[in-house]
Amino acid sequence: MTAAKARLIAVDGVHAASVLDAARRALGTPPAGGISHWDASGVFQDLVVAEEQAGTASPRTLLLLYAADLAFRLRWEIRPALAEGQTVVAAPYVHTAVAFGRAAGLPAAWLTNLFRFAPRATDRLIAPLPADASNAGVDGFVGLVCEQMTGRQKGKLARRIVKDTNAQLRKAAHRAKKRN
Repeated sequence: MTAAKARLIAVDGVHAASVLDAARRALGTPPAGGISHWDASGVFQDLVVAEEQAGTASPRTLLLLYAADLAFRLRWEIRPALAEGQTVVAAPYVHTAVAFGRAAGLPAAWLTNLFRFAPRATDRLIAPLPADASNAGVDGFVGLVCEQMTGRQKGKLARRIVKDTNAQLRKAAHRAKKRN
């Protein structure tokens, strides 16, 4: 009898429903593992319930919180499942956060250093942004951070960040394909 080979599959994207659909497909039927969702630590839920006078958060602050949440997910969900030989789908993983950071104008070197602790995924998928999705239809990590940055007003800035984050993800996927 052979032991199952552990796999970490990263599913990244700006549209939460598309990311979740891709994550479920990556596990197969019946599911051959589990999905690790962002905000497992609840840190972003705390932001959502914060009062208006708490103000808006900067992109750096939001990414530091994402990194803290990812460290939580790695310690309590991802690494233990991998140690048992399971397949884990991280939805989203590092590339969504990095793409958001690049779209918000943060240096690539800072982002690379911030997520250096995260293990490299075995496989990587980019969930497409549906053609009919507007920034109002984008939820999940990218939607929440856009809302946090723009003071809970979905406007031009939020639409630009969603569009630019999606473009950054597509560029990264294209570069990865060329390398392989």
